[in-house]
Amino acid sequence: MIARIWHATATPTGAEAYERHFTTAVLPELQDVAGHRGAYLLRRATGDHVELQVVTLWESLEAIKGFAGEDIDTAVVEPDARAALLTFGTTVTHHDVLAATPEH
Repeated sequence: MIARIWHATATPTGAEAYERHFTTAVLPELQDVAGHRGAYLLRRATGDHVELQVVTLWESLEAIKGFAGEDIDTAVVEPDARAALLTFGTTVTHHDVLAATPEH
């Protein structure tokens, strides 16, 4: 399994808007992509800003291409997401998942 990780920052209000976008637009899209194995939206308040990290799980690099296209290192950030964020990564990182707990 491969974890695809992306980060952004937002105001508290922007983070709420991004969470709505993630749950109503991104998650339904991901569920339709073959090889998608799960997703997490992480939030960390830091003073006046909020750090966001998105971790998506995939069965292979080929599966990631089904979502991101051929250039899998480029972040997929839709206009609605961009509007909610202060800053965002234009690239992502990919990590091999070496161990995980089984789903219950």
